[in-house]
Amino acid sequence: MEASKEEASWNVAEWHGKALIDTAGERIGKLEDVYVDVETDEPQFGTVKEGFIDRHLTFVPLGGVKVGPNGLQVNTTRQQVRSAPHLELHGEELSQADESALYHHFELNYTPIANESGRRLARR
Repeated sequence: MEASKEEASWNVAEWHGKALIDTAGERIGKLEDVYVDVETDEPQFGTVKEGFIDRHLTFVPLGGVKVGPNGLQVNTTRQQVRSAPHLELHGEELSQADESALYHHFELNYTPIANESGRRLARR
């Protein structure tokens, strides 16, 4: 399992533009950016463009992502992504409040670290 974890981390730079696929095999969209936890350097969220008229970036959790021939399969549904909170970026990082909103929306365990900026997810 450790080897696949290292392989996935190495390939993160190549994930840009790959299709994101939900748990049912439905296409969510193309991966725009990857946000990593700056403390662990592990990919936490990716962004996809959503909407036809009001285009915006939506965050998608990347925990447990499976790299396949047709794209990246994530552990969430297309509907969860569509109903995710719309967040404003502060530079290339997310605020602690925005992180908390994302983790709670996707029903992920969120434990903020003891500084005011939180985990500080940064774009890579």
